[in-house]
Amino acid sequence: RKSQHVVATGDGSWAVRSSGAMKASRTFGKRSDAIKHARSIARDGRSELYIHGRDGAIREKSSYGADVSLLRG
Repeated sequence: RKSQHVVATGDGSWAVRSSGAMKASRTFGKRSDAIKHARSIARDGRSELYIHGRDGAIREKSSYGADVSLLRG
């Protein structure tokens, strides 16, 4: 259950990276596309999603763990 992070790259694109990974699993030209992809992975893996700003600070966090699925019934 590795968390997914959406982070800015040095060339202006956005990368999706698992916690602890040195390389991105995928890069996108648009932040919204990266978020959509990362959210899908986090939901499937029942993990966390962290969306970082260009400065690296966490701007948004979402949880898709077991506790969330229990609430959905």
